[in-house]
Amino acid sequence: MNSVLKKSLKKGIYICLVIFTSLTLVASNGNVNHVTGANDLKTNEDCLIERALKNPTSNRPCITNPIPSITPTPIPNLALPQKERFLAFITTQLPLIPTSNTFEYIMLRQYGAPFVNLNSAIKLPPKVFFPNPEETRTYQASLVMGKVNSGNNCFLQKAAADAFNIADKQINIPLKSGYGAGDCTRTYETNLRFWKKYANNNTLERVKQGRETAILNVVAPPGTSQHLWGLAVDLRIAYSAQRKALNQNGWFQTVETDLPHWTYLGVPEEKLPDFGFNKKIVRGITYWLTPL
Repeated sequence: MNSVLKKSLKKGIYICLVIFTSLTLVASNGNVNHVTGANDLKTNEDCLIERALKNPTSNRPCITNPIPSITPTPIPNLALPQKERFLAFITTQLPLIPTSNTFEYIMLRQYGAPFVNLNSAIKLPPKVFFPNPEETRTYQASLVMGKVNSGNNCFLQKAAADAFNIADKQINIPLKSGYGAGDCTRTYETNLRFWKKYANNNTLERVKQGRETAILNVVAPPGTSQHLWGLAVDLRIAYSAQRKALNQNGWFQTVETDLPHWTYLGVPEEKLPDFGFNKKIVRGITYWLTPL
């Protein structure tokens, strides 16, 4: 038998035995003898071939190289209308999609743009509304934060901060007030303080009933701000070059007429329509709005 034939036969035996061994382990629910030392095992090809030729009834397991599990990156279903496309996609990111016409759905429509973010370093909130400071703090404590080079003590989720700092290196981009506690990641209490500055409990009730929407372009109700997620920053923008640098690094304006407010989506601008976003230009400013 020539060497080429021997090599082919050897490879064929190996492939068949890998398949046979895998099926055997599955059929037995993975119940194999416990092995205490790696030295007791031969590896891969040599072990399988030796078993086939010399001791086919052996129960001693061989070390095999597991096939890595690959999770496909979800992509928008372009066959769907905009609204359905957006909702279908974010089900991969948001455990529970709110029911239409509820307060949570209104908040998703207004502030839910970041749920298209596919960056594994970004931790999206498990829901669109934190009802109290305790839940907000628990979520924020789980975030990996990074420092923004502009302003004073501005912190965002690290991937968002890194993207902002790249844009800021291209052209100076100042914070709105210069203070991170208000311009960057906010506490629940800060979110509440901003709300009380512009609205009250009666306003909140009208928002929950769907009777008031204009206020949402000015300030977010308590527990709903993108600033709580470490994915929003308020900026002082004066030049188109600043907007271009931000857009090139995944930052967009997603709340209509809220000029200082920028949201980290981490998606190229040309791909935003694929997710169902509506491009709306108001007084020369481009906003990318959810299609809900």
